[in-house]
Amino acid sequence: MKMTKFSFALSHIALSIVFIWFGILKFFGLSPANDLVAALLPLTIPLIPFSVFILILGAVEVLIGVLFLIPKMERGAIALLSFHVFTTILPLFMLPAIVWQSTLVPTLEGQYIIKNIVIVALAIGILVDLKKESRQ
Repeated sequence: MKMTKFSFALSHIALSIVFIWFGILKFFGLSPANDLVAALLPLTIPLIPFSVFILILGAVEVLIGVLFLIPKMERGAIALLSFHVFTTILPLFMLPAIVWQSTLVPTLEGQYIIKNIVIVALAIGILVDLKKESRQ
């Protein structure tokens, strides 16, 4: 049982670190995803300037990370994460020249996006654990 609690806490901490760190990078214009976001933005939300959107995106990522650290706020974090991940996979379809070298061979940017499968799996694991806790 102790390993389950450790795993649950470690999952929260890991997701928090990733989202807070990546979000903070966006505040300072240091995110390696900036070029990808800049290329996607005119195709999806052209009315919002990149300089505004990247700050909003960074704030949402930091919020997701913080919510994973606050007990009972995980469901909110997972809801935001779900929307975030949905939007981050859009370049796989909308910007193929940037994310694919050839069929099924992603660029570094493509790999950056595909790694979100791990984040989704971890979030699903947390959600399952939350449902188990609420039944007890």
